[in-house]
Amino acid sequence: MEYFGTDLHKGLSSREIPLKKKLFGENQIQEVKKISPLSIFIAQFTDFITLVLIGAMAISAYLGEVADAIAITAIVIINGFLGFIQEYRTEKSLQALRELAAPTAKVLRDGEIKVVPAKDVVPGDIVLLESGDRVPADGELIEAEGFSIDESILTGESVPVEKSTKPGEEAEMKIHRRNLAFMGTLVVSGRGRMLVTETGMGTEMGKIAGMMGKIEDEETPLQQRLDVLGKQLVTASLFICATVSILGIIRGEKAYDMFLFGVSLAVAAIPEGLPAIVTVVLTLGVQRMIRKNAVIRKLPAVETLGCATVICSDKTGTLTENRMTVRKIYINGKTLMVTGTGYNSEGDFISSEGRLFKKPEGELKRLLEIGASCNNAVISRQKGGLFGDFIKTRELAPSGDPTEVAILVAALKGGVQKENVDSTYRRIREIPFDSNRKRMSVVVKNHRGEIFLFSKGAPDVVLSLCTRIEKDGQVRQLFKKDEDEILTINEDMGREALRVLAFAYKKLTIQEMDDKDPEHGLVFLGLMGMIDPPRPEAIEAVQKCFSAGIRPVMITGDHKATAWAVARELKMITKDSKILTGRELDDMSEPEFTKCVDDVAVYARVTPRHKLKIVKALKKKGHVVAMTGDGVNDAPAVKEADIGVSMGISGTDVTKEASSMILLDDNFASIVAAVEEGRIIYDNIRKFIRYLLSCNIGEVLTMIWTSALGLPLPLLPIQILWMNLVTDGLPAMALGMDPPERDVMNRKPRSKGENVFSGGLAKRIIYRGVLISVATVAAFILTGLYSKGDLILSRTASFSTLVLAQLIFVFECRTERRGIWEQNPFSNIYLTLAALLSAGMLLMVIYVPFFQPIFHTIPPDRNLWMLIVALAGLSAVV
Repeated sequence: MEYFGTDLHKGLSSREIPLKKKLFGENQIQEVKKISPLSIFIAQFTDFITLVLIGAMAISAYLGEVADAIAITAIVIINGFLGFIQEYRTEKSLQALRELAAPTAKVLRDGEIKVVPAKDVVPGDIVLLESGDRVPADGELIEAEGFSIDESILTGESVPVEKSTKPGEEAEMKIHRRNLAFMGTLVVSGRGRMLVTETGMGTEMGKIAGMMGKIEDEETPLQQRLDVLGKQLVTASLFICATVSILGIIRGEKAYDMFLFGVSLAVAAIPEGLPAIVTVVLTLGVQRMIRKNAVIRKLPAVETLGCATVICSDKTGTLTENRMTVRKIYINGKTLMVTGTGYNSEGDFISSEGRLFKKPEGELKRLLEIGASCNNAVISRQKGGLFGDFIKTRELAPSGDPTEVAILVAALKGGVQKENVDSTYRRIREIPFDSNRKRMSVVVKNHRGEIFLFSKGAPDVVLSLCTRIEKDGQVRQLFKKDEDEILTINEDMGREALRVLAFAYKKLTIQEMDDKDPEHGLVFLGLMGMIDPPRPEAIEAVQKCFSAGIRPVMITGDHKATAWAVARELKMITKDSKILTGRELDDMSEPEFTKCVDDVAVYARVTPRHKLKIVKALKKKGHVVAMTGDGVNDAPAVKEADIGVSMGISGTDVTKEASSMILLDDNFASIVAAVEEGRIIYDNIRKFIRYLLSCNIGEVLTMIWTSALGLPLPLLPIQILWMNLVTDGLPAMALGMDPPERDVMNRKPRSKGENVFSGGLAKRIIYRGVLISVATVAAFILTGLYSKGDLILSRTASFSTLVLAQLIFVFECRTERRGIWEQNPFSNIYLTLAALLSAGMLLMVIYVPFFQPIFHTIPPDRNLWMLIVALAGLSAVV
């Protein structure tokens, strides 16, 4: 206060505010960088293959090939707009981060409480906070009465943090200090006053924003591979086309005709449809993923997720339900299991002997009643639909501290409702919970005028206040062996990462009711152990990850024991797995951490800085990292990861904007479905790359063979362009919709640096292209002999053979593991229809008189058709 010139009772003077605002700036998150929509749009047209296509378009237009120029222009523009739409919203993270700041704040200035815009709060201000307020800046608490804050968006902890004016045990870690409050967090209960020490970019949230601004976007593996592929194809195609044109000129063809032919062949040889088909296939995959509750914000992210080797997941709300649930109750010397999860009133109480307590009575009922009475949470049943007023639903709508909500839900499972308890035991007085007392008590009065004190709190504290115990319907003295047994049960529950509360009561006299300290001589009743349980689907999803060669890693702000217990339930841990805390990470050098990062399954008590460090270390080891998260604390790591996955329900806008994929149901299992979809899409991309390149190689080699043999050109430019349109487009796109192969989720992830032609794909492409070209040249030569030199008929035959060979080959491309005869041609109806449509268009240009002079075709006779079909199918047989 002396440093900031603040008076404890009056706060800052209004005269000081303008100077402090000038000195420290406004209390806002500043944008580090901003990319204009225009620059995003222009960037869509700067890659190498697109520039070459634009050049080919200009040349085609200059030489009179207007139709071809229009087609190329359309492809380039459509592809550019698709990319622009997908990337336009990717740089709004910091704007969303701003919106988390409180709009107004109550401050003490000139001795008066004033409500001011949060952006006008300055260091030295005293801010008044109470339940429901969002903290407007970072600061140190100077008053705290029953004060707790939900810091889950910043730390990932699943329960509110009890605050005090003392730092607490972990004072060396700023983000975990009990006497500090941070911008953007939410006050859950109590009242407090805070001296503002940091504003704007100096706050913890501001530092996160700064980290996000420094992270550079990287191209995904798919983008990198296609970029290299495009450059290689363009270079090779231009060289080959130039060679064919020069050979034609040497042979005596007109230079103008050969130049026009070279341009046409170049357009046919370069798979300009490849980027557009990739985009369409990814878009179709995105639509399928939406049906599986995953929304893709960046198209290439689908493929990247398919080759992920590590999924770093936040625990709270992602792997767990983010709903505290009572799991065990210790009463009458026995431990009862409580079934059911989440905010659902359906559940039972079962003893270790298997006895079912359908209608709790005696001590168990009293325990549930005390839990409901000594409780400030509110819970109601959700109703919906046309008959919502008449149908009681079991799903509950709670508000309040998650621990107290869990107690109320457990009470409802036993048929105990808070409304009934409060009418039976009318509250007279509350002695609130605080971090020093570690307990809460209420004084109540029943209909008979009897007065009771109900208390709940930390087991060791409550037990120290007890002198008696209720057991088997009798209240007797609390002996040492009773205390030892209770503490042993408490330790056992703690080892299971359960949050344990003890419950006690006593009957008060009129004199004791007004006693300043009535919490003594209590009757011990029992214990409750609760936890934020794992999602049932997440357990199965984790196992699917392992079978797919993906390592799931839990990263959480929760305590070490809690994180380890949840990971054990999720079966994320192997015999070699390790757990590290944020403090241990700080003590390790970078080489030490990099060496052991592959063995760590769980990270606990970590900060945003640690999460970022973990993702970077994994990437340094060559992993393709997927990072899931929901809170602001996850945003930098989500953006740094190869693929960022945010939660759609519980996720903050900041994390959603930083991510590449959003899960609509916040379900870890949906990530596994997304991984499968990513692998399917990559397989389908390989399929149509195999198809397109084999066909293009077949076309180019056909021209080279005939040129080398000194024969007339077997295909005219218009025929090449028609084939490029008909056989490259629809069949290739239909391949992109091929259903998955059976073993797609039993393969190991692809290497990040894996070439798109890996696994012998390049050899198969070249081999198949050679076979197609040989069949086409054979058709040209044999038809020439059969027709005694009819060039138009020979070209029609080679044209038809090439088209049919490609349409047969498209069915081979559906799998790299089985032959064409082992497939069901109707399992991909789109491909069958595309092939039939292309074949129909071939017959149209051959038999319709209007098209014959344009494409220089004449109808072959039956014998020639038999030859054409035989040669087209020969390569498939070979």
